Amino acid sequence: MKATLLLCGTVAALCLACTSMVTAAPMTVSSSAFSENAVIPAAHAGNTPPNCGGQGVSPPVAWSGLPAGTKSVAIFMFDPDGAMGLGVSHWVAYNIAADRGHLKQGEGQKDGAGITVGKNISGEAAYRGPCPPVGDVPHHYIVTVVATDLEPGALPAGLTRDELMTALKGHARGGASVVGRYGR
Repeated sequence: MKATLLLCGTVAALCLACTSMVTAAPMTVSSSAFSENAVIPAAHAGNTPPNCGGQGVSPPVAWSGLPAGTKSVAIFMFDPDGAMGLGVSHWVAYNIAADRGHLKQGEGQKDGAGITVGKNISGEAAYRGPCPPVGDVPHHYIVTVVATDLEPGALPAGLTRDELMTALKGHARGGASVVGRYGR
C-alpha cells in the first residue's frame, strides 16, 4: 500500500513538472509604439534626406519570457522589402543586459549606458529609421530580439548585422519578433 501511494505521488509530481514546462510562457517582443503588423509612427521613421517623414527616434522595445541562461540580448530592425528585395539593416543593438526587459523610446539611437549600437546600412553606428521609396507599398520592418548566453559588454563595438549574426552563432538561446509597416 505504501509503495502504491509513493508511486502515485511520484507520478503526480512528474505530471505537474511536465505541465509547468509545457505552459512556460514563450519569448515575446513588443513595442508600445505599434502593434503587430500596424503602421510605425512617423516619429520612428527616418529623418535623413530624402525626407522620410520622420524624426529618426528609435522605438521602444520590450521583451519577456527569455530562455533559461539568457544573459544579454541583441536587437535588429530589418526591412526585407528594401534594396529591391535584398533587405536593409536599419538597427543593430547589442550588449544589452537581459534583465532590463526593455529599451525606452530613443534609448537605442547611439551607444549609451548598457547598450552598444552597431552599424546600419549606411555604415553608421546609429539607429536609421524606416525610409522606403516614395510610392512603394509600405515596407515591413522586423524588430527581432535575440536572447544570448553572452555577458553584457562581451562583444566589440561597431559590428554590422552580418558580423553580429556570426558572433552570436553558438550563443543564441532564442528569439522573437514584432513587425511594423511604414510607407510614404
